Amino acid sequence: AAIPALLYFFCLFLSVVFQARKQNIQAVGALTEEMRLSRQEKANLLMIALPILLILVLLLTPKEAVGCGPLGWLLGAQTNDASGSCIATDLPWILQLAQNSAGDAGSAGWWSVVLLLGLLFIDPQVRAAPVRIVNALAQSGVLISTLYLMFLAVTVIDVSLSFTGLSDYVSRDILGWLRGLEISAAETPMLLFVALVVTMLLAVLLGVGMPTVPAYINVALLMGPMLIGLGIATFTAHMFIFYFAVASAITPPVAIAAFAAASLTKSDPMSTGFAAVRSGIVMFVIPFVFAFYPELLLIDAAILDAGSGTFLPGYDGEPHGMALVWLVMRIVVALYLLSSALTRFDRGPIGGGEMIARLLLAVAVVMADPLIYGPGLALAVALLAWHAGRARPGVLPARAH
Repeated sequence: AAIPALLYFFCLFLSVVFQARKQNIQAVGALTEEMRLSRQEKANLLMIALPILLILVLLLTPKEAVGCGPLGWLLGAQTNDASGSCIATDLPWILQLAQNSAGDAGSAGWWSVVLLLGLLFIDPQVRAAPVRIVNALAQSGVLISTLYLMFLAVTVIDVSLSFTGLSDYVSRDILGWLRGLEISAAETPMLLFVALVVTMLLAVLLGVGMPTVPAYINVALLMGPMLIGLGIATFTAHMFIFYFAVASAITPPVAIAAFAAASLTKSDPMSTGFAAVRSGIVMFVIPFVFAFYPELLLIDAAILDAGSGTFLPGYDGEPHGMALVWLVMRIVVALYLLSSALTRFDRGPIGGGEMIARLLLAVAVVMADPLIYGPGLALAVALLAWHAGRARPGVLPARAH
């Protein structure tokens, strides 16, 4: 989910920029000495960066690639290049350990924790009192125990749903309702969109007042089979549900994350919740994008048919190269239009008509049909150019912020 996550943070960045322009918030100026990172603070950043880097290396390294290359040669790995590709046949114990951990999320997490335990000694406070590490491990044990108790409670719900067959009933009833809409086979994307909207509403509803994990599991049990039955790959369906399980934390009327933020800022909880939804609206958009374009998730499991194990129609399992880059560029343009429309400010204030135009163009730009996204992209560029020219000093009247 790297690309959807980057798109999400990009849109959050745009929302902050547009809101700052709207409120005429200026830069604070030059950095003061208190703002500058000390040498020790820069060293402490290694405790964050290196474990994450280790996780990425282990997850992205194919098992068959371990032992190949200069590092494998230096460590004495035996390789066979007769077939034209490197195949490690005899690995030393350290490379064997790396091969066992490559591509495994659990192993990557454990090794990152081991690395972090060593990196903690960079901090002089930890070196002065190593018992801090023991206390941190104890607190982690309490946290994990709480998490397992949460899973136990969710397991009770899972057993109840399986025993009563409620998840099957819900899936069949919703599929029957969707078929009752009399949407033809040519309009299957519309049918899928309606199913996704129903899943979104159910995820937000069941996630009200609940942590992310049980909210995700409940909705996955109820709606996962229906989405998979409509042709979405299993991994993509679960990623779609997970995103909205997370989004339920900022969705009024019971927005747990927004209420917690309001208690810190001493602001109105409901106003904070609606502000959070407005700022994080892209969280409600990105899942629909990768539901229709699963190649954005960058793994085969996102574009595999659950029943046959073959790729979904339109995908062959090969990287799409420039097609994927072009898709990401179109999504970036759509997110720019969406963020500015919701903030109602770009280089200058945005009126009601322009806001509606930006929203419509944002939808058109991400459509799959070139006859739709082509003119939509051209109109979007023209609209942004017109707005930039209109917002030049002296063109628009001065506006109090």
